[in-house]
Parts: sequence; C-alpha cells; structure tokens
Amino acid sequence: MYLKTLELHNFRNYADLVVEFGSGINVLLGENAQGKTNLLESIYFLALTRSHRSNSDRDLISWKAKEARVLGSVQKEHTVTPLEIDLSSKGKNAKVNHLEQSRLSQYVGQLNVILFAPEDLSIVKGSPAIRRKFIDMEFGQMSSKYLYNSAQYRSVLKQRNQYIKQLQFNPKGDQVYLDVLSDQLAAHGAEIIFQRIQFLKKLEKWSQEVHEEISQGKEKLSFQYVSPIRSDQADTTEKIYAALQDLFQKQREKELQQGKTLVGPHLDDVRFIVNGKNVSTFGSQGQQRTTALSVKLAEIDLMKEETGEYPVLLLDDVLSELDDSRQTHLLTAIQNKVQTFITTTSLSGVAQQLINEPHVFNIDHGVLMQSKEE
Repeated sequence: MYLKTLELHNFRNYADLVVEFGSGINVLLGENAQGKTNLLESIYFLALTRSHRSNSDRDLISWKAKEARVLGSVQKEHTVTPLEIDLSSKGKNAKVNHLEQSRLSQYVGQLNVILFAPEDLSIVKGSPAIRRKFIDMEFGQMSSKYLYNSAQYRSVLKQRNQYIKQLQFNPKGDQVYLDVLSDQLAAHGAEIIFQRIQFLKKLEKWSQEVHEEISQGKEKLSFQYVSPIRSDQADTTEKIYAALQDLFQKQREKELQQGKTLVGPHLDDVRFIVNGKNVSTFGSQGQQRTTALSVKLAEIDLMKEETGEYPVLLLDDVLSELDDSRQTHLLTAIQNKVQTFITTTSLSGVAQQLINEPHVFNIDHGVLMQSKEE
C-alpha cells in the first residue's frame, strides 16, 4: 500500500495543503521547525487516529482554529480507499470511503505505518511502558481483535482500580463485584498476552535475520516476554486466563493496600537479548541502535506477512542518528520495497548516493513545494 494524496486543513502549522506523493521514497527537506515532522505526524494520525508526539488532540489543531481535518487516499493492490479524520473540541470522527466509523478500531488498519525516529531508540533502552506502547501500536494495526481487547482491557482496568480504591475506604464493600471485574480483566488480558507472545515470535524471526546481517553474523538477537505468567501457562488463552485469575486472588490483599491492580499485561515487558545478554542493560550504544533498527525493519516484513500489504515507512530525522553502515543497510532494505517518507535538513552522503529517483519536497514555514530537480 501507499499514500497517494494527503490533504490538511488547520493541522499544526498547515493551514491548507493538498499534495500527491510518489510510491517510492519521498524526501521532505527543510530547516528545523518548518513543519517536516508535522507532516509525518499527520500521516501517522491519518493511520492511527492519534499523534505519536502529544496525548492531547487539541495540540494538533492550528492556533486560533476550532477544528482540523486530515484526508488521504490509500492505494492498495486493487483499490483506492479515501480516509478522513475530522477533529474538533467535541472529539474526532473517522471515515472510510466517506462512511463514518462507529468505532476507531474499525478504522485503524486501513493505512498501516511504521514510524522510526531518534526517540525510538528508547524502545530498547527505555522504560517498560515505552515497549508496551510500541507493542500495542504496532500489533493493533495488524489485528482488530488485539485492538478491541486492548481498549476493553483499559476500560475494565480503570473501573477495577477505581473500585479497589473504594474498598480501601470501605473494606466491607461488595467483594463479588471485584470478582466480576477481575474475571473481565482476566478474559481480555489473556487474549492480549496470548497475541503478544504469538506476534513477538514472528517479529523475533524477522528481526533475527536482519540483526545477523547488520552485525555480519557476530550477534544473535532474541526476545523474551516478561510476565508473572510462566511460559508453560501461556500456550493457550484458557491457561493464561486461569493463571491471571489465580494471580488476582493471591495479590488481592496487597492490591487493597496499594489501591491498584498489580498484575496483568499493562505491567508486562519485552526483553531484547543479544548474545545471551540483556542489550537494554548490558549492550553498547551500537548494539542498542542495531537492535532498534533490526526491530523496525522486521516490522515491515511482519506487516506484509500479516496484512498482505507493505506498510508506509516514516523516517523522522533518523538518518542523522545512524552511522554510514547502518544508513546503508536501512536504505538498501527499503529501496523499491515500501513507500517511505524521510525528513532531513539536507540530502547528502550515503543517503544521496543510495536513494534512487526520490520525490523531493521543500518545506518552509508550513508551505510545501515539490523540487523540480529530483
């Protein structure tokens, strides 16, 4: 798949923009703070109905404007699909083929994107919360079932935590209702954990191939899902459900003391292992960068395997963070394979040598002009 056209109205510093992109590599050139990242953010928002930079949708609406609109047309193998998201103080409406979607989970997956920015190195060396977000965002694009269970889990988790706090002040409250919430949380949590493990196995396979190639056979990468659920309890959703129910019972007294749910996929983690060592803790900066690059490139093939279509790749100033050898591997891997958007202040060095026939756009204060010399 690739994004044929993009239309923005009052999105960040773009008052009105209509642009057609090439199916190969699109280079967005400009100095800092001109709107390069804002443009990538709009594509990400069109795909996932949320920003990767802000938790507040209001931040996406231009200053003094009351609403914003992002539209695009997605070319797949045999179809062109119009997408639209309208954003205002009342919320957001997402449309596919001009038809409003009652749930955002029905919308996500129409346009699949992979974003790679300098901060994505924190997938490897950052906190468990960053890795959980990475899992949820990427796998959610590939599975509406995963997206649905994640949304339901968050909703029930919020209710359960609120009720646990109530029981702190009223220990004689209705424990049966807590059991009901625990049962619902275990059901959705079991689906999430099972799918995470299955997806990670597939992602590990693709990542190992890429990592071995980048490291010239010197390093072997593997993943480890970190959870109180033992591996022998995790081969079916039924077993995971039973294990979560047991953990909720065992942790109940401690949960009532601390006022929150203490086990579940919202607290799990992923460990990246290189040559038998946790690269997040013991790896060099080079190993951490190679691991992050391997995982991102592996996502491309995994999405193709799961959805039948290659995703759109967004590279936000990431070339400046990679040395020549990693730049070479990245650009060689994506050439003639996926539609790619690259933001940079200048196209030079390895990138200039390796990118064939790029579509170059110059961005200056929210105004985009296609370069005549590409």
